[in-house]
Amino acid sequence: MNLQEFADFFIPMTCIVSVEKFSDGSYGNIRIVTGNQAYLHSAEAFRKVNAEDMYEEKFIPDMPYEYYIPKDLNFENFCYRCSILGEVMHSYVQPENFPFWIKLTMLPLKSDKENIGYCTYTQEFTKEADTDEMVNISPEISNEVLRTCIKLKGAKSFQDTMNEIIHDIRDMCEADHCCILLSDFNQRKCSVLCEALGKDTPLKSMKVYVNDDFFDIVATWPDTLAGSTCLIVNNPHDWTILKERNPIWYDSMYYAGAKNLIFFPLKARGETLGYIWAINYNPNYAMRIMQTLELTTFFLASEISSYQLFEQMEHLSMTDMLTGIYNRNAMNHRIEELISNDTAQNIGIVFADLNGLKHINDNEGHFAGDLLLKNAALTLQKYFPECEIYRAGGDEFMIIGLNVPEKKLLRRVQILQNLADKTNHISFAVGFCADTACNLRNSIQIADERMYLDKENFYQKHPEKKRN
Repeated sequence: MNLQEFADFFIPMTCIVSVEKFSDGSYGNIRIVTGNQAYLHSAEAFRKVNAEDMYEEKFIPDMPYEYYIPKDLNFENFCYRCSILGEVMHSYVQPENFPFWIKLTMLPLKSDKENIGYCTYTQEFTKEADTDEMVNISPEISNEVLRTCIKLKGAKSFQDTMNEIIHDIRDMCEADHCCILLSDFNQRKCSVLCEALGKDTPLKSMKVYVNDDFFDIVATWPDTLAGSTCLIVNNPHDWTILKERNPIWYDSMYYAGAKNLIFFPLKARGETLGYIWAINYNPNYAMRIMQTLELTTFFLASEISSYQLFEQMEHLSMTDMLTGIYNRNAMNHRIEELISNDTAQNIGIVFADLNGLKHINDNEGHFAGDLLLKNAALTLQKYFPECEIYRAGGDEFMIIGLNVPEKKLLRRVQILQNLADKTNHISFAVGFCADTACNLRNSIQIADERMYLDKENFYQKHPEKKRN
């Protein structure tokens, strides 16, 4: 068969790919044999941008595919499955390094060579995501993705739902371990959102490995993916490539007991939120797993992004931006929550009013006053580490101690009161109530009244600091 003539029959951008097959079932070189004019123009354009020698820009038949396509283990896996195993391959993806979506189709071809397989590779580009292409999947995959979407949208507890979904994914993959790891590249932090371990698996929980240093490994993953939408490590060749790209991660996977891996980044609005993976999955279902996760991660990333945005908004609404502690809004919510809670708790209330703030503002400026407020919050956090601390407004703070022994709170209050005599340092007027016989509203009122009495005593001793 004349492969050039065959390629020219295709109207879309198409090339012919050859894959070298070894006796042990693995593969060797993957080459672009030839292509139609549309493909050749694309290949030469790629060489023009990437070739170091201007004479290398022209298409050369039978060259390794890396000359014309960025090296990609997923592409290699598709070529192998199509040309050697005879499977028809189709996908619709947006590689990280390209500003467009690619619809790719591979068709197996007969070969007259025992150790060489052939397939066609057709690609079409779209600038925006085509939803019809994204949902062009099998009913089996549709059911898996739809089940995840329904659970996400009907969730009452985000964490419980994510725990349930990761168990569903593990069951679908028949894997030893599935996990979603959240990552923050700005803060260089990561955390396990959810995971599922198979019964009797030798693999350990990711929580064993995730510590302050683990982000050093996470930081290597974008380069390891090298622009691919996912990473599939399923045979000795794939493991060799992973070892070359990322020896530290390879070693950690090897010693953990990983035999295969499918790994996806979770991206939303151009930001990597984390990663999802399955380890020691059923390799017979590799393509179905990949196609299912490819679409599932789209919805998971969107839901995680929305949840994180909601948490950030809630944090902002409950946090005093100057001191970083809870604000008055959070205080009011917490008081109402405690009042409506019928569970008996010992609740200690402390009001601490910062002495001399107006004097500082008037004489040293508001920057100095802001610094005093920040240091005041730090002081309260130092002496009341097990308590909730709120900035009630202005120079006034409230502390809630749940089930903290009254004697312990009283000692901390006395320390604050002693600070008031050292007028060159941070000092507070303090009121305290931990009378379990009265209700919370009465405790708040008593603590507030005692604080104002303590404030008057302070200004009697230091009239020069009294507010005008």
